[in-house]
Amino acid sequence: MPLSTSSNFARPDDAFRAIVEAHRGFTDEQSADFDAALVLILANHIGDIDVLREAIVLAKRRMTDGQQQQQQQQ
Repeated sequence: MPLSTSSNFARPDDAFRAIVEAHRGFTDEQSADFDAALVLILANHIGDIDVLREAIVLAKRRMTDGQQQQQQQQ
């Protein structure tokens, strides 16, 4: 199964809002722990190591690209 990078939600804003709302009231540490737990639960649901590896590469690339953009703006 290839990694799907387009939205699979009928209402993507609702999905984003649900994740943001789930963090409400958490400290930064609790928020990071929540994110880690959510990632592990969803990775298990996917159950495909190749898709997981592809997602990891994509996430790292987005982090790197975002950091580079911030540095260029300074």
